[in-house]
Amino acid sequence: MQSSDLTVDVSAVMSGEPAASAPARPIARRALHEEVADRLREWITEGRLAPGARLNERVLCTELEVSRTPLREAFKVLAAERLIELHPNRGATVATLSIEDVRHLFELMSSLEGLSGELAALRHTADDLREIRALHYEMLAAHARADLPAYYRLNRAIHRAINRSARNPMLAEAYDSVNLRIQNLRFRSNFKAQKWDAAVAEHQAMLEALTARDPARLRQQLEQHLQHKFQAVLADLTPQDRSS
Repeated sequence: MQSSDLTVDVSAVMSGEPAASAPARPIARRALHEEVADRLREWITEGRLAPGARLNERVLCTELEVSRTPLREAFKVLAAERLIELHPNRGATVATLSIEDVRHLFELMSSLEGLSGELAALRHTADDLREIRALHYEMLAAHARADLPAYYRLNRAIHRAINRSARNPMLAEAYDSVNLRIQNLRFRSNFKAQKWDAAVAEHQAMLEALTARDPARLRQQLEQHLQHKFQAVLADLTPQDRSS
């Protein structure tokens, strides 16, 4: 390598000023409507905004401390994700799912979770495993505190980390799209202590299968986990829900 290849602006380095050849990159900032969409997703997941509920713009603007412009932009994002429904001249409501919708979505999600686990068992890195194990122990702590919102956020992060460890961007895209639509149902499936405890035990079995790099066992564990979630959801549906 010639000495000219190592030439730097010494005076700039000594003075603490950036060299002219290395302009600073701008710091990325999220748009306000994306932050609003995140908060509304969280409220939909946790049931603060129930299925079928009308989204009152005036009330939401006050609670979120934003104007109507970012709120309406957030509505468009959530409508594209099929989490809310926009009604011309009548505002927006939280999307509802029929019993058949729920059945079909859980069938599909079970397959996506299973494939994610199978591929993740084969493709995960040591860093992936450390991250998932750390999330698992944080989730156990939230369970011990009976902090369901914190538990569920960590639970969701674990499932997403397994999906990302599969290293298949098309699978990740399909996974995110379907999973968004059943977040509230997955959250509600932990309302009863016995079912919540069983879900924690299933997560322990998932971690063991991932650590052992056992694709068949991890796929089976994840698919079974989703089936148990679906059964818990069915058990909690009202007669009116079942007839819709």
